[in-house]
Amino acid sequence: MNDDTVNVRYMVNDVAAAVDFYTTHFGFQTGIRSPAFADVTLGNLRLLLSGPDSSAGRPMPDGAQPEPGGWNRIHLITADLDGEITRLEGEGVPFRNDVVSGPGGRQILVADPSGNLIELFQPAAP
Repeated sequence: MNDDTVNVRYMVNDVAAAVDFYTTHFGFQTGIRSPAFADVTLGNLRLLLSGPDSSAGRPMPDGAQPEPGGWNRIHLITADLDGEITRLEGEGVPFRNDVVSGPGGRQILVADPSGNLIELFQPAAP
């Protein structure tokens, strides 16, 4: 096991659309790519994009079907949240909410084409 890489799996409705979204808007690099599955990387994060036809998309023994969405999310840190928001708005990327401020910093949520979340976070100044 490689301790330097963090792997996160997202269920997606359309693998090609997900790859395009992460590479175009967030600078991920494409690794493995097929119609059912792909992986993209950014630094030490490897995001596994599993479509409905992937092995991860198979129904559970109780009949539950894996699906995208939910509230778990990857967390990307930025030094300029307002600049990232402006850039992404210019690219037509939809936001899930408005900026939320707290004692640790400021954040906003972006939804990928399947509804999986990306949190953009700017830490509070020390």
